[in-house]
Amino acid sequence: MQFVWKWVDELVGKGLELNIMLKLMFYASISLCSMAFPLAVMLASLMTFGNMGERYEIVALKSTGISTRKMMTPLALLTVLISILSFVVSDQVVPHATMKLRMLLYDIQEQKPALNIEEGVFYNGFDNYSILVGEKMPDGETIKDILIYDHTRRQGNTSVTYAKSGKMQITSDKKYLLFTLNNGSFWDENSSMTNRTGKRASFPLMRASFEKQYKRFDMSDFSLNRVDAEFFQSHYSSMTSKQLGDMIDTIKMQIRDVENNTANSFFNNLYFYNYFVRNNEQFNNQSKSQKLDLLQLQPSMRDNILRNAENSSRSFISSMKINHGDITFKTSYMCTFQIELQRKYRLAVACLLFFFIGAPLGSIIRKGGIAIPLVFTVLFFVIYFALSVIGEKIAKGGTTLVWLGTWLSSFILLPLCIFLTYHATMDTAVLSPDTYSKFLDKIKNIKLFSKKRNENSSNLS
Repeated sequence: MQFVWKWVDELVGKGLELNIMLKLMFYASISLCSMAFPLAVMLASLMTFGNMGERYEIVALKSTGISTRKMMTPLALLTVLISILSFVVSDQVVPHATMKLRMLLYDIQEQKPALNIEEGVFYNGFDNYSILVGEKMPDGETIKDILIYDHTRRQGNTSVTYAKSGKMQITSDKKYLLFTLNNGSFWDENSSMTNRTGKRASFPLMRASFEKQYKRFDMSDFSLNRVDAEFFQSHYSSMTSKQLGDMIDTIKMQIRDVENNTANSFFNNLYFYNYFVRNNEQFNNQSKSQKLDLLQLQPSMRDNILRNAENSSRSFISSMKINHGDITFKTSYMCTFQIELQRKYRLAVACLLFFFIGAPLGSIIRKGGIAIPLVFTVLFFVIYFALSVIGEKIAKGGTTLVWLGTWLSSFILLPLCIFLTYHATMDTAVLSPDTYSKFLDKIKNIKLFSKKRNENSSNLS
């Protein structure tokens, strides 16, 4: 639904066919599969163990010697298979579906709204033309009082066509809209019109009448034109893990090349000293380690040396700024590919994490159905999603390692998984509601006892 509302402005009014809309929703659904796997695993585990706990099936199994750990083992193995499937889908299927989705959305964005010429309203759907239809007959083809402004010369309303009646038809191949105009006039005011002598005409206005005239308008912009797939293959969301790894290595090589160029630029910056000064006849016998005394030089040579040093320093500073910006951009660009690569593994591992949250929690709360498990599932998934977004933002900002920021949400949920799984398998009363109610009763009793003791002491006094 979020996807639909995000792109509703681009979809409405384009006259899209049903198969195009179904393809769009299909590709969007597949692109969300990698996020849906953890959500589905947690909901299924919560409902399964919640129903078993609500019907006392877990108690019956434990009475036969089957522990919670043994109940969870086959489902944990199944979750491992689901995690592997999630990675395969995220690595192979989702990139292809994402590329198809982006291609289709781009085609829809470039497509013009469906042809809809209303009576009494100027229609500007065709480039450089404005069309006004005074009246449309019930057959949808016969029209009256047609006014067409031609703006192809970009000189304003200098070319106008009017017709009392006509027909509006789309060719059989749906490539052109054909206007058949009857009993009309044509006005053309062309400022570039010249007379026979070659001079500009005094009154450059041409008027003509016609009994029948045909006008054809190109409708290629109204059809869904397919863009080339190579245009979207370079996007990180359309790459497999191997392609992402190759792209990361390529960017690292580019960064190293920029760093090497920077180092070479630093040493080459001393050319004026090594070649201009040291190769001068006055300093042939002077050691290079000896400090250069510019006061010994002639004023013209000293000025020349200082001028060359100043120009070289400015060039070096400018080169450093350009290289620093290039390295910063490439590093940030590489982070997006690294985060996408880590996300594929993180979402696969999330299936295991959510199982070891949902299964123990379902056996503890002992509530089946769909309502309570769905509430817990959405709650934990929102927390996980928010932590994932925060971690990725931190990683993109360069304030921490990419893998640490990407896996931040998993690291935070891991202790909770261990805690819930341990207490569920050990049958401890830590998460039992009765434990907390008894604890609250003890606190109330302590308060009542202290209150009575204070009252007795006050009475004695």
